[in-house]
Amino acid sequence: MVNVSMKEVLLPNGETLAYREREGGDVKVLLIHGNMTSSKHWDLVLDNMDPKYKLYAVDLRGFGGSSYNNLVMSIKDFSDDVKLFVDEIGLKDFAVVGWSTGGAVAMQFAADYPGYCNKLILLASESTRGYPFDGKINENDETRRFALHSEIKRDLIRTIPVQTAYDTNDAALLKLIWNAVIYTHNQPSPELYDEYVQDMRTQRNLAEIHHCNNTFNISRHHNGLVEGNWKVDLIDVPVLVLQGDRDLVIIKEMTEELVEDLGEKAAFIELKDCGHSPLVDDLPQLLKAITQFLEG
Repeated sequence: MVNVSMKEVLLPNGETLAYREREGGDVKVLLIHGNMTSSKHWDLVLDNMDPKYKLYAVDLRGFGGSSYNNLVMSIKDFSDDVKLFVDEIGLKDFAVVGWSTGGAVAMQFAADYPGYCNKLILLASESTRGYPFDGKINENDETRRFALHSEIKRDLIRTIPVQTAYDTNDAALLKLIWNAVIYTHNQPSPELYDEYVQDMRTQRNLAEIHHCNNTFNISRHHNGLVEGNWKVDLIDVPVLVLQGDRDLVIIKEMTEELVEDLGEKAAFIELKDCGHSPLVDDLPQLLKAITQFLEG
């Protein structure tokens, strides 16, 4: 049985980040989770990935066991935290796996801080052009793309229902949402699913995450809300893009944008019969793709 310990580190910016560290191995890999999750959701990878890998899974600010002293208002805020985190624990020359929103954080980190990571794996990642947030504030409104954090906080479609489910421990509603868009093929074991739901409720930055994704754009294109900053060109490591063919969260057009914007530095693999969580749908297929890329 692998030994995974929960640790935490105080950053110079006053935030404390919790993280899971797996014993053993010398090929270093940092795992970055996405929205509605934390390092807890990497547990199947931590338990099953080849022991030659030294694994770290961080809780981003406002998730899991990490603090949330200051609002996160951009993906760069998260990637700056990651930079402080790896400096504090002395982590260098590592690969990064970013899942969903974690993919955006990983890309921002690789662009802003060259020389830290040696390879980048984007798992069911949002686009280099962000993830648009469409919502409505009144029942009679037409759904539209929001521009402001203050609007997203009042959204009746995605923000308020999920936040209410967090606050009232409405596990049934949270499972309903995940079964509709994430666990459309396979589900975790009942006991693990219950643990995941309780972990979701540790999130304290739901509206901010939506705002960060809505305004993220490191491409060379306007994304309908903000102009791209071209930082995608600063990513100078090999990239593997992984997407399940059944993913209902990241549509194919977003992955196509990702591959197009990254250009020749990126390889793409479609994970067969997988949705937004290949960790649950087909862990062996996922681990095979990751380890082949890391060893290549």
